[in-house]
Amino acid sequence: MAFRDGPFENLKVPLAWTAAVMVVGGIVAAIMLLLADRPPAIADDLQPAQAGFDAAAGTTGGVLAAPVRWTGDAVGFVKGYFFAVSENRRLRRELAEMSAWRDDALALKSLNARYEQLLGLQTEPPIEMTAGRAITDARGPFARSRLLNVGAAKGVRIGNPVLSEHGLVGRIVGAAGGYSRMVLLTDVASRIPVMVERTDARAVLTGDGSRSPRLDYVRGQGAVQDGDRILTSGDGGGFPRGLPVGVVAKGVDGSWRVKLYSDRTAIDYVRVLLFQDFGQLADQNALNAPPLSGLKTAPPPTAAQAAAIQDVATRRAAAAQAVAERVRAANAAPPPVADAPPLPAATQPAAPAAGRPDGGRE
Repeated sequence: MAFRDGPFENLKVPLAWTAAVMVVGGIVAAIMLLLADRPPAIADDLQPAQAGFDAAAGTTGGVLAAPVRWTGDAVGFVKGYFFAVSENRRLRRELAEMSAWRDDALALKSLNARYEQLLGLQTEPPIEMTAGRAITDARGPFARSRLLNVGAAKGVRIGNPVLSEHGLVGRIVGAAGGYSRMVLLTDVASRIPVMVERTDARAVLTGDGSRSPRLDYVRGQGAVQDGDRILTSGDGGGFPRGLPVGVVAKGVDGSWRVKLYSDRTAIDYVRVLLFQDFGQLADQNALNAPPLSGLKTAPPPTAAQAAAIQDVATRRAAAAQAVAERVRAANAAPPPVADAPPLPAATQPAAPAAGRPDGGRE
């Protein structure tokens, strides 16, 4: 019996339509993800379209990533249940070690606050932040980026730094209404000004596609050692000062590299710092506008003001002319000739005394 004559004849058309819809939906989702993964340098001229692609990819990626997140949460729950005893012991041991550190930190914090008050230092204001979640992962030979489910609607702007629970992760390179794109520190387009905490030496953290970015342009001899902590320097105003980045290590190629704190666990929940400073990207039209556009000229002076200005100018010109005449006269006069000192009088030598006629006898 042929298939068309069997009991599945009525299911042939619905199955065909279902398969077609699934194929078309998969193709559309793949196109959206590919377009949303366009590098920022290529998409500079297509910012509105790029924002739309990011929004569509955010929705699609959120739906596709939901089963993966649920599976990960279930696996984490099972692991936590079976390893609860060992985890509890480890946490108790760490808590005992951190108690002494807590007391020292509180004492240093109080002492630092007193020093700041005595010296009158201006502390940095608190920075607002918003929380989000990484929903898609764009990977390539050199590209490293994430799509976040927070965007311009919550104040996210291009250039904002992004942190995980361990340290700095990257920065925002594109923001739409409800989504934003983050470039990681390991991306080849990432350049972050940093400093060595021990020596305060400045450097640039350069991404090259590997898990450990390079530390370039280190200033000073012996400024970096294995195990030094790396923080953001705040130079340029794009990042606040003091954000934790990682630990220095020597690479196999002989260059200094940084083991990122954010590489300890998978990037899931993040914090976007709504940092506003002169490093933020400004409107190009505002930057290209004339510096004095919109300013009104001063009103013309009155007759009395014009007379006073003319009088002051005349006095200044007369004073300058008098000074110039004195200088000219001083330069034209011959220098005075000093009188020659009088010569000393010539002295005659004394004549020898004549002998006495009696030969000197009394």
